[in-house]
Amino acid sequence: MLNKAILTITGSDSTGGAGIQADIKTITSLGGNALSVVTTLTMQNTLGIQEFYDIPAEVIERQIDAVADDIVPRVMKIGMIRNVYTLAAITRCIKRYAPQWVLFSPVVFSSHEEQLMDDELIDKIQHDLIPLCSAIVVRKRDASHFDASHIIEADDNHGRCNELCSTIAVYLCQGMTIEEAEKKARFIMPPDVNTELTGRCLTLYRDFVAMQEAECKNSHDVNYYANVLNVSSRYLSQVTRKVSNQSPKTIIDNTLLNRIKELLHTDKTIQEIAYTLEFSSQAHLTNFFKKLTGTTPTSFRKKQ
Repeated sequence: MLNKAILTITGSDSTGGAGIQADIKTITSLGGNALSVVTTLTMQNTLGIQEFYDIPAEVIERQIDAVADDIVPRVMKIGMIRNVYTLAAITRCIKRYAPQWVLFSPVVFSSHEEQLMDDELIDKIQHDLIPLCSAIVVRKRDASHFDASHIIEADDNHGRCNELCSTIAVYLCQGMTIEEAEKKARFIMPPDVNTELTGRCLTLYRDFVAMQEAECKNSHDVNYYANVLNVSSRYLSQVTRKVSNQSPKTIIDNTLLNRIKELLHTDKTIQEIAYTLEFSSQAHLTNFFKKLTGTTPTSFRKKQ
């Protein structure tokens, strides 16, 4: 019986678009036996990674030992490595268990442009890990960071690159050469498949814009709107930047500025406008207005 055990050693992806979740899904669907070790836990969604938690290197090594002592993997597929300690643990295990194939799918940047490897780590990977690899499967944009005897370039979509590497791993377990496995993997992966996930960002953006337009006089604070919408201020910021290329604060300030301009066309005094829009003082409103327009409310009113 063929050994179809593939040990994937990489980070998590809460959305399932890449990482350990996608590896297990791809390997299992193609008939492989997916074994897994997590290197990094990511708090992420369709807009990107919110936070990282790197599993301690000794825990990673103990995970690998627990699996490989019992089920000898034919292929080790390496993904997210974020520090030299994790790298050292993985290279020790590769040498210890000597799998037939070692594939490395480096993650230099996430799909949302978060840099996940610094130059020092890349140099260390080049020196310590690359010589142990049968091939590396890397996005075209990241290929220049590595020098290997067998480089397989993939789409710039990280999820697609990860899927290609997992698919090649399965076909290696079926007795194919690297070249045969790559050819078949590319054949069964149609180039027009869109694996990008979408979340509720557009709906959330519209809700935020409507809410702050209705309540701008009650709150000028991003955290207030994030709390009401039941999301983190970071996520709200990612949403507004993705949809409109503006921060939540910029949107709030522009709404407030337009409201001031509207009231400057009425007979309200500037002090009354400041009170209506809940500025702490007339001076506060004046400073806010001048910062955004370069002129004072009084000068603006006179010009109108």
